[in-house]
Amino acid sequence: MFYESGIPYVVVLMRCPYCLSTDIRVLDSRDVEEENSVRRRRLCNACTKRFTTYEKAELIDLVVIKKDGTHQPYDAAKILNGITRSCEKRPVNQDAIIEVANKIDRKIRAKGVKEITTKKIGEMVIRELVKLDPVAYVRFASVYNQFNSTKEFTRIISMFNKKREQLEK
Repeated sequence: MFYESGIPYVVVLMRCPYCLSTDIRVLDSRDVEEENSVRRRRLCNACTKRFTTYEKAELIDLVVIKKDGTHQPYDAAKILNGITRSCEKRPVNQDAIIEVANKIDRKIRAKGVKEITTKKIGEMVIRELVKLDPVAYVRFASVYNQFNSTKEFTRIISMFNKKREQLEK
């Protein structure tokens, strides 16, 4: 065990998946932005085979508190799925959807909290959908707010128009 600034850490050697040698060198490193990870192309000096590894930081376990008070593990894929559903059959680029989902995920993780409510997540999604697509915004808001009447749709559309005007100023 080693210590740096009083913090203990363990060094784990990378092994070649083919011959299990630890005599390995990195040929190329690249950031993979969509996944917040680093891709490394490696070469084993013992058997001369090449392989790729991905490094991703382990983030704190985040728990989502649902409306009924139950807790469940945070899953960023659910945000992506919700945004994708809202944008179905709309002229919204899949890359834009992924970028919005990643942006929301980064904001959530940047808070540094261990728990977050579905209400806060939903509000973050709505703020981003206002900028992305009006129909997707109304679709998401109708499910998120559990609309029961057309009056609620009318109300959310007028709220959307006000928010859109504020963003354009």
